[in-house]
Amino acid sequence: MSTPLTTTVSARSAVLSLLLGAHPPELEGREIVAAMRLFGVSESTTRAAMSRMVSAGDLVRDGGRYALSDRLARRQARTDSPVTLPWDGTWETAIVTTSGRSAGDRAELRTEMTRLRLAELREGVWMRPANLDRMLPTTVRQVTARFTARPDDDPVDLARTLWDLPEWSRHGHALLGAIADAGDDGQARFLTMVSVVRHLYRDPLLPPELRPAGWPADELTAAYADFRAWLAAMRIGRG
Repeated sequence: MSTPLTTTVSARSAVLSLLLGAHPPELEGREIVAAMRLFGVSESTTRAAMSRMVSAGDLVRDGGRYALSDRLARRQARTDSPVTLPWDGTWETAIVTTSGRSAGDRAELRTEMTRLRLAELREGVWMRPANLDRMLPTTVRQVTARFTARPDDDPVDLARTLWDLPEWSRHGHALLGAIADAGDDGQARFLTMVSVVRHLYRDPLLPPELRPAGWPADELTAAYADFRAWLAAMRIGRG
């Protein structure tokens, strides 16, 4: 499955996206099959994907119900943006202090830092505006020294150095256009929203003072909320 603004979506990704859009993140197997059929995936393909996902620990099965594993439930929590705070001009800074780590460990840490909405100023130096109400996990605290800093240079320029803000904004506006074009086409809407979720993962969640004009994050978040409401209504209608 794909649209001009999306990469191919596998059956596994489609099932995960369906559950990530449900609150709580669990559905009857028949609900998943019915929804996936609407999005162009056959029952046999869906059930085979669900079986593999249970074996892989992505899903937990309880009778006829399927729920996200704890690991993927935490991913849903990341999709729902962290609580933001008024920004006082300071920056959260984490400097990697351990050495001799394997390439795999370094790659895992880089992935975790990115998920935490931090960006790398130079190798081992990660920063972001201190406007998120969240604590860094133990895995990060064990290998970093953490500071609160106030840069001397223009913070707007620093944000532009850390993230490609024009590209994120451009793609976000393109996705908003794709949502409008999808209209009531369930498959096109679903595929576009999968891309919206992926894009929101990459939102640096900057304070308003650092966002470029026309920043589409709020509109994309609202569109995702509408999508989840649509999924919930579809479940009720098929219940």
